Amino acid sequence: MSLTVSNERFRRRFTTFNEIGATNRDGVNRPSLSSANQEARETLVEWFEEANLDVTVDEMGNLFARRAGANDALNPVLIGSHIDSQYNGGRYDGVIGVLGALEVIETLNADGIQTERPIEVVAWSNEEGVRFQPDMLGSGVFAGEFDLEYAYTREDKEGKTFGEELERIGYKGDEPCEPRDLHCYFELHVEQGPQLSESGLSVGVVGGVYGFVWMNAAFTGSADHAGPTPMHLRHDALVATSDVIESVRRITSTGGDDLVGTVGSIDVHPNSINVIPERVDFTLDFRSYDNDIVDHATEQIQREIEHAANRENVEMEYEEIMRVDAEPFDDECIETVERAADAVGTKYMRIVSGAGHDANYLNEICPTSMIFVPSVDGISHTEDEYTEWADVVRGADVLLHAVLEKAKTDGDEQ
Repeated sequence: MSLTVSNERFRRRFTTFNEIGATNRDGVNRPSLSSANQEARETLVEWFEEANLDVTVDEMGNLFARRAGANDALNPVLIGSHIDSQYNGGRYDGVIGVLGALEVIETLNADGIQTERPIEVVAWSNEEGVRFQPDMLGSGVFAGEFDLEYAYTREDKEGKTFGEELERIGYKGDEPCEPRDLHCYFELHVEQGPQLSESGLSVGVVGGVYGFVWMNAAFTGSADHAGPTPMHLRHDALVATSDVIESVRRITSTGGDDLVGTVGSIDVHPNSINVIPERVDFTLDFRSYDNDIVDHATEQIQREIEHAANRENVEMEYEEIMRVDAEPFDDECIETVERAADAVGTKYMRIVSGAGHDANYLNEICPTSMIFVPSVDGISHTEDEYTEWADVVRGADVLLHAVLEKAKTDGDEQ
């Protein structure tokens, strides 16, 4: 029988972990560097140490737990994901990738399997980007996409900086957060879309991730009384914003088969029932597996913002805050995951991810791929997020066999 992870141990840890920051609707509330996120980190470190792993924390608060290899000088196989959540988010997002990686180590320990290469488990900081923008900040600094000072100065809506909060919770480590030699990286994650759920398959072999762009925008008009002010004298920032929202739908309907666009956050000021909105701050998000399509959508929406400002005679602001190009993952790592799925005896499909992941940035510095398990009805980033536990375990088994293939081999330092 093929080597498998422990269903009971994995499930017990998953249940215990998700008591931290639990909501009353079976979700979790563990945004980056919150007190609940701190407790989750402490629990994870305790479990790492119980598994006899060497734990380190880098300058970004990324947690690493290393299992030595027979030839410990070889570059490690890195596996993991993240443990921060959306506000009132789901229990599976990120968590199954970290706990699944730990379960891989526990399985190797329990079966007395010594790998040639070392294996490291990682929990990346601030993957979600819900409290501190941009997202994937910990892996971004690690891969050299962002510098450390930029990351430390990111602010939440209360003006607290990432660096200050990292220090407050006690996870501003001493290890440098910078690119280093890795043999490869695998990440287990829920799909966060409907393809696997609709196909009835348990495993997706991820060939790449959509490219995307994030933007902050704002309109500033004039506040005035909602009653006496004639319509032709108004400079309504919310009307201009609504024009842009409609434009996003129009652009995505004509821009390409896989292009998606979202206005996900809106702050209206003064936000009073009888006052004309003076200022609106909002965000924009465009994604596609074709970088040219993302570029074109970005150019179009910038023009639409300018047109909306002129129509309503308001001031406009526009800033691109993040851009990640779509790139395919490493062919050999993709094929390794497919062989692992075959070893487990599960059917699979090749899939492209519409969501961003830490694997985006790891793909820039080492061979990378991902393993997806189904999100029931494609729902994620909400408390209703759900994945059948049998699928979670099957994904962890695929991760286990992919790691075994990569970590048991010796060879060059790549």
